[in-house]
Amino acid sequence: MQLYPAESGAATPSATAALRTPALLVLAHGAGAGQKHPFMVTIARGLAARGIDVATFDFPYMQQKRKAPDKAPVLEAAFRAAIAEARGQVTPEHATFIGGKSMGGRIATHLAAQWADLQVGPCRGVVALGYPLHPPGKPEQRRIAHLPSIAVPVLIVQGERDAFGTPAELRPVVETMRAGVTLHVVEGGDHSLAVARSSGTAQKQVYEHVLDTIAAWMASVSRAAAGPPPAPLRRGA
Repeated sequence: MQLYPAESGAATPSATAALRTPALLVLAHGAGAGQKHPFMVTIARGLAARGIDVATFDFPYMQQKRKAPDKAPVLEAAFRAAIAEARGQVTPEHATFIGGKSMGGRIATHLAAQWADLQVGPCRGVVALGYPLHPPGKPEQRRIAHLPSIAVPVLIVQGERDAFGTPAELRPVVETMRAGVTLHVVEGGDHSLAVARSSGTAQKQVYEHVLDTIAAWMASVSRAAAGPPPAPLRRGA
């Protein structure tokens, strides 16, 4: 497991959306590449620069250099172990979020749907970067049965032209969920949130906006969970 510690004194715009408590995001990789993939490193470092502790890890098949992902129960068990390890490296006050890219985000939603039975401490929310609603070209094979069981807030960051499920395909699914779901659309983005060069938008700019969105959403969820701030004391009180 790799821990990216939150950077103090971060100067990014979203760093001013101060978290009421320290936050930890345990972030899982997608099916085709592990935690050292540039996308994962960019997201982890970017969020650390915004005051969030981020932990990444490799699923067993990736550690063993196998191409085919493990079955869901194995992936879920590995994710649970990573959460426990990551929580052991931060303070008890840290609010725990889980998430991931593509398959990693889907397994995070599996855990969130089961969370009441996991006994690993509270989960504040889920971040899914490119939710794989269905395999490319197979819209009838939707991965949605567990989604209505999620009770914590969910942020889905989806590319406008994601072959695994467009935002238009996701919206009716979101409406069936009891959790509060925020769907953030990356204009022109694909499954990895990459935009075409012809768009005129730099990829770094796209990622910076996504990072700001994640950090601001986590801060909002954290503040809501902590409740209203205490009223300031009056002089002489």
